Amino acid sequence: MRIWVDGDACPAVIKEILFRAAIRAKIALTLVANQPMWVPRSEFITILTVPSGLNVADEKIVELLDPTDLVITADIPLASNVVEKGATALDPRGELYTHENIGERLAMRNLMDELRGGGLAAGGPAPFRTTDRQAFANQLDRLLAKRRRG
Repeated sequence: MRIWVDGDACPAVIKEILFRAAIRAKIALTLVANQPMWVPRSEFITILTVPSGLNVADEKIVELLDPTDLVITADIPLASNVVEKGATALDPRGELYTHENIGERLAMRNLMDELRGGGLAAGGPAPFRTTDRQAFANQLDRLLAKRRRG
């Protein structure tokens, strides 16, 4: 198992949780981003910098992904591609994307894009809260425990 992080949009507090988890569990973690960013010195943590451009980081993650991998992303089209490839996708707020829920999430995302484009809806995601951080940490712990069991 390798953990891939859609690095450009991942909250710093979630990156910190992931850094600690990768070192503790001795799991390779790669942040994929279109700009350099700080990562702690560790044999388990790397950053892969890709060129700027629409979906370049997403495409690189999908290209390198293995079905046993975990991808951390709030990008629903990326999560859909991850699930389609048989891997696991986890939102930074702790929501696990599955075959059962990804179609609905993708449809809702597309609808909201259309509504915002037509001026019928405004805004984006709710502010990131402590409960979101805790939900993420709990879900990550469950996924890592499942990996240890087999």
